Amino acid sequence: MTDLEDLEKRVRQEVGVRLFTVLAWVPERRALRRVHSSHPGEYPVGGEKTVEVAQGWLATCIEAREPYFGPDRAAVREVFADHAVIESLGCGAIINVPVVDGGEVLGVLNILDAEGRYDAGSVAVAESLAPLAVPALRGGAR
Repeated sequence: MTDLEDLEKRVRQEVGVRLFTVLAWVPERRALRRVHSSHPGEYPVGGEKTVEVAQGWLATCIEAREPYFGPDRAAVREVFADHAVIESLGCGAIINVPVVDGGEVLGVLNILDAEGRYDAGSVAVAESLAPLAVPALRGGAR
């Protein structure tokens, strides 16, 4: 089983990250539950997000199974209610990549760094790493 700490190391090496979390999708509650966090003080494992993110984000990441890319602080502020905490950690760009297995959304990788740090190539690399989270999310992290 791929360990989420190992996945975090790969994301750090291949994409670059200041804040990394993995959220499991809980469809019956339309909620996301944090199962891994690089910053457990600010974003503890077990914490849940219901629709504190914009509906457009859910439509993109969960329903359409497409990554969300917010290249700057304005994009982060527009979508995430916790943008002040995100900014306090020095983050102003975000890549959210759905983790999909057999057509089912299991969760989302949240990859954040300084404003302007990511581009379309970063999103592509993040997408290529998302399948590494499948074993952990299938194996009871949900």
